[in-house]
Amino acid sequence: MTTSAAAKSIVHVAGYHSCGFYRRAASVVASLSLLFPQRIQLVEHEFPSREAYREWLIHGTNFREGVSQLEGKAGNLRASGHASSPFCWIGGASGGLEDVTEFIGGCDDALNWCRKFAQPPVPTNGAKAPEAKMVPDGHTADHPYEYDLLVLGGGSGGLAASKEAAALGAKVAVLDFVKPSPAGSKWGLGGTCVNVGCIPKKLMHNAALLTENSKVDAPHYGIGVTPQMEEAWMGMSQDAEVGASSWETLKSNVQNHVRGLNFKYRVDLREKEVTYLNQLGSFIDAHTMETVDKKGNKGTVTFSRCLIAVGGRPTPIQCEGGELAISSDDIFSLDRDPGKVLCVGASYISLECAGFLRGIGKDVTVAVRSILLRGFDRECADLIGEYMKSEGVKFREEVVPTKMEKAGDKIKVTFSNGESDEYDTVLGAIGRTGDTSKLNLASVGITTNPKNAKIAAKFEQTSTPNIYVIGDVMDGCPELTPVAIHAGKALSRRLFGGSTTPMDYRNVCTTVFTPLEYGTVGYSEDDAMAEFGKENVEVYHKYFVPLEWSISPTRAHHQGFCKAIIDKHTSKVLGLHYLGPNAGEVMQGFGTAMKLGCTFDDIIETVGIHPTTAEEFTTLSITKASGADAAAAGC
Repeated sequence: MTTSAAAKSIVHVAGYHSCGFYRRAASVVASLSLLFPQRIQLVEHEFPSREAYREWLIHGTNFREGVSQLEGKAGNLRASGHASSPFCWIGGASGGLEDVTEFIGGCDDALNWCRKFAQPPVPTNGAKAPEAKMVPDGHTADHPYEYDLLVLGGGSGGLAASKEAAALGAKVAVLDFVKPSPAGSKWGLGGTCVNVGCIPKKLMHNAALLTENSKVDAPHYGIGVTPQMEEAWMGMSQDAEVGASSWETLKSNVQNHVRGLNFKYRVDLREKEVTYLNQLGSFIDAHTMETVDKKGNKGTVTFSRCLIAVGGRPTPIQCEGGELAISSDDIFSLDRDPGKVLCVGASYISLECAGFLRGIGKDVTVAVRSILLRGFDRECADLIGEYMKSEGVKFREEVVPTKMEKAGDKIKVTFSNGESDEYDTVLGAIGRTGDTSKLNLASVGITTNPKNAKIAAKFEQTSTPNIYVIGDVMDGCPELTPVAIHAGKALSRRLFGGSTTPMDYRNVCTTVFTPLEYGTVGYSEDDAMAEFGKENVEVYHKYFVPLEWSISPTRAHHQGFCKAIIDKHTSKVLGLHYLGPNAGEVMQGFGTAMKLGCTFDDIIETVGIHPTTAEEFTTLSITKASGADAAAAGC
């Protein structure tokens, strides 16, 4: 049994006679009480009708409100919003309010409690589960403020945190207002990911993949091939000519999809009973926010707790004429064909944009100050660069722009090596800065990192205890949408649900959607050797040609790549890296394995799915140290 079920638990299930959910919850608890009579006891509180049940729960006795006001674990704000049948809790045999020790919830919550009760313990080798030890923030159920939680920022993390807190019984508002980019781009609710990040990026990346497929794959599979073409080719299939590509159609369809998501987010907030305020906020004090709407009307809103989830914005290029450049805030809604493009920077954002723009037929150059994909595995980053060059992306290495100026309809860019060229579009992607400059953080005693304007925190709690931070604006946090979502949910559970579980920032999967996709989880090779010592790390690697590329002459010149970084002494997997098609889909499952502490033996003893590229991990056998050829053989 789990530790929480070690002592005898008296489970109370209240509901009305004809309610199927009440009968189901009571039946499952009753079954457990028969199996474990020394560990669990069921006490039913059955009411003859729905009206009688609600009179006890809400209107007369108001049992739920009494539970929500209890101190410690017994008291849970979720109880005050619970209106359905059943109502389940743990307490003494009497069933009185004074004996309540823990609120469980409704039918689903009761079933989950039963599952955990019957679940065998997981061996921990004596290690304690991680626990987030928060500084008391002064929050009480009877505070005098308008909201239990005010979320500043309507991006993925802020929305996830707000809905989770509301589900736990908190009164929540989301304050979101998009400041236009320097180029004038604006968007709706949903934050960077939905509007100017992951979603439009992936759609445009897919446009590039479809273009490439139609050119170098389709004709070799016989698609679109006529008898006349076969005769002219004399038995040797050839790549197809790239057809016309409409930026306007692509951009419009992507933006229509994004606007649909904006609307769904607003509806979702309303359904989850979260107040949405389309206003810009700045702190007056630790419990008061000044608000300004799009018409300039000012107001205030008060809160017991505040969550800063404002994300970041692209860092502008600092050179003469730098304002002529656009950023990722603008490219996905650009109202003209990008034409010949210069991408400034070697970040994943720069390389992803360069990749899809080249993929749909644009003339693309990338200006690189030092190395590609700083912070990622060096070997994989270099392989991505080589692949992009073979696809026609041009690189200006070890240069930065020193001047930009208008040259008719074009932008003339002068580089630090004295060379220059003209472009239709210059896209800056040299990094991101926390969007904190307008928050008046000084009024609440919070300082930011002068290098990136981000906020330091421990367990998402800032130096001002009732003000919290998640996502891209938190210093040291991976700039990834799922990280912000998980952190937001975990924080809300700690603040309003009695949880002590911290966000786990280790072993987070990510994929870079460059033309050769790159999926990764865990340590890079260099970081692993620096952390554990070169003599303690083994690297298994492999080059392979994905089967779907094998009958395309152009594709067959390229290779996929995977490697596993292993602790020599424990066989624990420290990092996994993959270059090839569908990198995100391949890596997601391995992320779960890494989170569970998998070993190299676990991977190679797993029967692979054949024929897939993911199975290449299960056939790894060549170490770098051996010097043997790492190219795959056979099927």
